[in-house]
Amino acid sequence: MTLDAGPSPFGDTLRATARLAPNSTAIRFAGREVDYATLQKRVFQVANALADAGLKAGDRIAILARNDGAYFELLFGAATIGVVLVPLNWRLSAPEVAYILEDSAARFLFADAASRDLAAAAAALTAAPPAIMPIGTGDGAGFESWRDAASSADPETPVSSGDIALQLYTSGTTGRPKGALLSHHALNAIRLFQPPEVEWCQWTSADVCLISMPLFHIGGIGMAFSAIYHGATMVISGEFSADALFDFIEGDGITKLFLVPAAIRIVLDHPRARWTDYSRIKYLVYGSSPISQALLSEAQAVFGCGMVQVYGMTETAGTIVALTAEDHRLGDEHLLRAAGKALHGVELAILDSQGKSLPSGTVGEVAIRSPSNMSGYWRLPEENEHCFTADGYLRSGDAGYIDENGYLFICDRVKDMIISGGENVYSAEVEEALLASDAVAEAAVIGVPDDKWGEVVKAFVVAAPGVVVDTEELRAWVKGRLAAFKVPKTIDVIDVLPRNAAGKVQRNVLREPYWRGRSRNIG
Repeated sequence: MTLDAGPSPFGDTLRATARLAPNSTAIRFAGREVDYATLQKRVFQVANALADAGLKAGDRIAILARNDGAYFELLFGAATIGVVLVPLNWRLSAPEVAYILEDSAARFLFADAASRDLAAAAAALTAAPPAIMPIGTGDGAGFESWRDAASSADPETPVSSGDIALQLYTSGTTGRPKGALLSHHALNAIRLFQPPEVEWCQWTSADVCLISMPLFHIGGIGMAFSAIYHGATMVISGEFSADALFDFIEGDGITKLFLVPAAIRIVLDHPRARWTDYSRIKYLVYGSSPISQALLSEAQAVFGCGMVQVYGMTETAGTIVALTAEDHRLGDEHLLRAAGKALHGVELAILDSQGKSLPSGTVGEVAIRSPSNMSGYWRLPEENEHCFTADGYLRSGDAGYIDENGYLFICDRVKDMIISGGENVYSAEVEEALLASDAVAEAAVIGVPDDKWGEVVKAFVVAAPGVVVDTEELRAWVKGRLAAFKVPKTIDVIDVLPRNAAGKVQRNVLREPYWRGRSRNIG
């Protein structure tokens, strides 16, 4: 199926696909199939239901749920009338969810059964609680009944490709998450329009992609845009599990999927890994955190398909650099440590501390100029001024270099961020939780290498005067305030934190013993 070139608003994309392939399967989820004509009808119903509730362009709605077909009805329904969807990480604590609800000013909160208690607890902490709409109740009182009571007519609301469609929250260096504003244009401009020679980016209506990574991450939801544009089928897994993945691969004819390295490790450790038929998979795309050489080699041997590493971030609407299947097949161990080359339409620069471009082979901060870059952070003008250069480059916070052949290598992080199992954790937010305890006088948090998760959180604390710190009690304290993946796996009590002449904590000194002998200082 071929559509006219050029990124269009989501509503126009789905209208075109539903017109050209109305009977093709759009979604398989929980044993049910939805074709494109039905998806389009439901999207219009959601759009009209939101409008009937008084929502208008620029308003926000939030979803707190495991992966579900309702995600796409809400995303495209909201986008059809210019309303912005705010996906929430269901692993967060109630105070963390409450902060995002208040910051985004979400009018509705759609929550699945597993998240309803969390939704209620978070809403109770806000000054202006959103209306909570349950998903999947089956009793005539939830999202589905609310949707079906609305008109299925096209609302025909004017929407521009520059309008914001998604507000995805990413951890903030100050300990508070920031809402990255992603427009229709940004979400489609790069991933949909790569030239034919970028084979892994090419799709047909016969493709079947597996969506098993969380849809509240750009890595989870990104592949869906390509599938819908080309009239392909999306198979949605409510949550990632190795058993479910094997069932989908064999039973649904999966041709493309995205996994984080931690998930690949779990899959390869499963008894079914060596006797599952992977022959229909064209490409396994991986990213969100680096992969070890040993894990990559094992994955290539077992899966036998094209392996593609992608590099990007929420702020770039996902992938902007890729190490292709062809690069992987060369077997060059040095090259396999690269993030890859910039995709068509993406410009990379390596900047020094003054913002000046550095020559090839020199380490500096990676900066990106791309039509996929976010419009900015929600209600953070000072942050936006800092993260963009005068000539339109987005500062990534990653330290790296570009070699003479144009390959980007990531060496470390300018920001104090930890990536554990594909989840971003900033040191500052964990330190803030530790320092809220009367037992702690000072705290510093780093990421240390872990074979399963890539990195895990480790904390160093200085005890308050006269206090003997019980590290397990302190871990429990943090667990009551932050998502489980942010809780330090280990806490060391030390006499003093290392600091430089300016008094800043030297996390590099704390990290060095754990990363000594490794080719890069991230997991």
